[in-house]
Amino acid sequence: MDKQALRRRLVAERLALPDRLARADALQQVLRFWLVGRADTLIGAYWPIKGEFDPLPALHRWKEDGELMDEPQRRRIGLPVIDKQHRTLTFHAWYPGCPMEEDAYGIPKPKDTELLHPTLLFVPCVGYGPGGYRLGYGGGFYDRTLATLQPRPFTVGLGYTHGWLDDFTPEVHDLPLDAILNDNGVVWPL
Repeated sequence: MDKQALRRRLVAERLALPDRLARADALQQVLRFWLVGRADTLIGAYWPIKGEFDPLPALHRWKEDGELMDEPQRRRIGLPVIDKQHRTLTFHAWYPGCPMEEDAYGIPKPKDTELLHPTLLFVPCVGYGPGGYRLGYGGGFYDRTLATLQPRPFTVGLGYTHGWLDDFTPEVHDLPLDAILNDNGVVWPL
């Protein structure tokens, strides 16, 4: 399997989806319902690039819902910041309007906000397949990060239905996700 070619094809297909906004709306609903009843108060997410699903509106709503319910522990959202030396990610507090700057890849990241240790981590999927395995961009940042985080957060992949790969074979270093959601609902575990 030529993973680089597969990544290019899936990203191009995602960008060209004629109903991508409708799929995004559907996945916003799936995500909001999936979060109901979760006890997590620190969630790690990502800034969407290359047509990825944007989880931040649903997560901001989740955060506001916690404030309306007057929960004892405040809900927080973290976005990744690259640790260049270890090629891993740390997560820093994000909220609408917080100071942002671009990282080495041109992706916005929180600037000078508090370090968080998420118990739930949403991960973007270029593609995904059986067993909870995902195809990312090939940098290995999430796999290296998950291998070092203690305790390891519950991991959830987010993607559109077009990214499903029946014959996806993970590599030895790939770590399966705990769950995968797409615009039709829960894909993993079945």
